[in-house]
Amino acid sequence: MALSGQRVVVIGGSSGMGLATARAAARAGAEVTIASSDEGRVAAALAELPDACEGAVVDTRDEEAVAALFARVGELDHVVFTAGDAVRPQPLADLSLEAARQLLEVRFWGTVATVKYAAPRIRPGGSIALTSGTVSVRPVAGAALASGAASATEGLARGLAVELAPIRVNAVRPGAIRTPLWDPVPEPQRAALFSALADQTLTRSIGEAEQIAAAHLYLMENAFVTGTVLTVDGGALLAGSR
Repeated sequence: MALSGQRVVVIGGSSGMGLATARAAARAGAEVTIASSDEGRVAAALAELPDACEGAVVDTRDEEAVAALFARVGELDHVVFTAGDAVRPQPLADLSLEAARQLLEVRFWGTVATVKYAAPRIRPGGSIALTSGTVSVRPVAGAALASGAASATEGLARGLAVELAPIRVNAVRPGAIRTPLWDPVPEPQRAALFSALADQTLTRSIGEAEQIAAAHLYLMENAFVTGTVLTVDGGALLAGSR
């Protein structure tokens, strides 16, 4: 198997894209550790992953907790960061500066903390994959901070690819993906929203978490890819130019 004997750590691996990536990496033979801030979700995720997988409850806003996680894991081969909470569109004018800072704590600064403590433990040939989003390229009203965080993550990936070489660093840029982050939207509004989002793609579809997992596996396995932002959006960015 492609990842046999390799250790993969997925931050945000208890649900959605992270859980799908953990599942795919385990199927490829990797020893997988998932980490999330929600103890219940970690337990539920481990129940559906192979017995050899491990889990940890870690708040990426807590630098000491992140450091302790990687000290416990020890040497590893690949790190995938998919952690992020649901962000409600809100104009910057309606946010206090403190609230604005909090919106970037997990998605950007959690990424920075993860890389800081993971990189020294990554074995030769290993990689780091971050997560941005198409909002980095096509902002929407009320999501300026999300756009800024996604753009910063992509810039961080490119900078780290140079700084940490030969460790490979890439980012996955998902479009609209069906994950539990959409669960707060009640039916039938959610179905209508998915239909509208699908109409904005070239494939006329919503992405699935397993398709993001496939992108992460590609980035782990292809030793000649670094400093790249891999867009997985069903052609949504191109559809807007038609």
